[in-house]
Amino acid sequence: MARKQVLLGITAGTGLVVALTVPAHTSQAYTPVQHPRTAPLAPDPAVTHAARLQKQMRMSLGGTFGGAWVTSGANLVVATTDASAAAAIKAAGAQPKVVRYAERTLDSVQTRLNRHSRSAPKAVTSWYVDVQHNTVVIKASSVVAAKRFATASEVDANAVTIVHSTVRPRLLHDLIGGERYWTSKYGCSIAFSVTGGFISAGHCGGVGEKTRGSNQVDQGTFKGSSFPGDDYAWVDTNAQWTPTPKLTRWNGSYETVQGATEAPIGSAVCRSGGTTNTQLWCGKIKERNASVQYEQGTVSGLIRTDICADPGDSGGALITETGGQAQGITSGGSGSCKDGQGEGDEVFFQPVDEVLQLVARDGRKLVTGNGHRSGPDRACDGYRTKASGNVSSGSDTNEPDGGFTTTASGPHSACLNGFDGVDFDLYLQKKNGSTWTTVATSTNPEPDETLTFDGTPGTYRYQVHAYDGSGAFTLRYNKP
Repeated sequence: MARKQVLLGITAGTGLVVALTVPAHTSQAYTPVQHPRTAPLAPDPAVTHAARLQKQMRMSLGGTFGGAWVTSGANLVVATTDASAAAAIKAAGAQPKVVRYAERTLDSVQTRLNRHSRSAPKAVTSWYVDVQHNTVVIKASSVVAAKRFATASEVDANAVTIVHSTVRPRLLHDLIGGERYWTSKYGCSIAFSVTGGFISAGHCGGVGEKTRGSNQVDQGTFKGSSFPGDDYAWVDTNAQWTPTPKLTRWNGSYETVQGATEAPIGSAVCRSGGTTNTQLWCGKIKERNASVQYEQGTVSGLIRTDICADPGDSGGALITETGGQAQGITSGGSGSCKDGQGEGDEVFFQPVDEVLQLVARDGRKLVTGNGHRSGPDRACDGYRTKASGNVSSGSDTNEPDGGFTTTASGPHSACLNGFDGVDFDLYLQKKNGSTWTTVATSTNPEPDETLTFDGTPGTYRYQVHAYDGSGAFTLRYNKP
């Protein structure tokens, strides 16, 4: 018995599978626009040095650390409440500045204000720690209201500076592949960001249809749409929404879109959508140039996969399992992810190349990352043991939990990978009786760390510390 293929959009109120018939644009001739490839920019060594030195100073000064900032590009100034520490700061290569309040003192003022945020007057628009001026700034359209807020929060008035400001901040939101958006009638998913907006499925909306984000904030307008025949669309978004190269994995981490190179049949690919929002769903490209006859009409030139999907996943992203290459826009299929992924699952995707060539006419293009993968799977070659986990900012986790025992002397080596934007540190610890002693460290201000240590027989473990940021990590290591 033949499978019935259905579109994967949902109605806003009922969850029913629905489609729209909208004008097709496939008869228009176009010429692909070529964009020159540029090599990713290498990190600025001066900035990297300043970041490393800041971290070193924060750790060595402890409670007397008053913050740090750069001047003239990457010359680091380090503040301290201890005048006797100035010589050590100079010796480390930074410029010292003696201040009244330690960073942790200013942070405690900020924390008190945060605790009273619900009672903050509407005239108060923001508050933040300003380490360069050694104060906590409260911005407000009324100085009297700001003083009342500070007094109610029971903070040291001398540690607070009130700045008069009539500017009212507004929310800004990221466009992220796989996440939900809504029209007046339908719920679909974002595929990939393009300059000024995003691409999605054509059956999700016709030209002129308005969209809202998953947070119900006004988002944009369909500027192009084609269905049936094809199944693609593009949406121009307002200034509150920022296109990003991110695609959500639904675990707090992201894939980074690097390009749109067509992957061959048999390639491993993964799908992200707003309904099946517990994970990436992965499988293989089974065929290209497939045609599907929906009740609303035939769509041709599709990618067929063995991945599952559910209503509301329409418009979502298909990307290569590795390499960050955008492949397709979720159209329709059969089966369901509700009972897991199996032999009965089949989903079709509109290839992204046609819609990318169309939007390129207006100077828009796929939003991509900087050439570096954003994830804990960056290559660490030559390591025999692999472990993975999650760690929250400020906390530690041990791998393995009970440690491992070596009976031979020799080198320990390890490689830690985290997601871009976090700062994870790595410690090798040796058991001494009932306590653990750190014998080697790697504490760069980056997601990734490597270390080596020439050890004697004993019981060891690796400790992963989230110095800044939370998320998944991968640890690979060799024992003697």
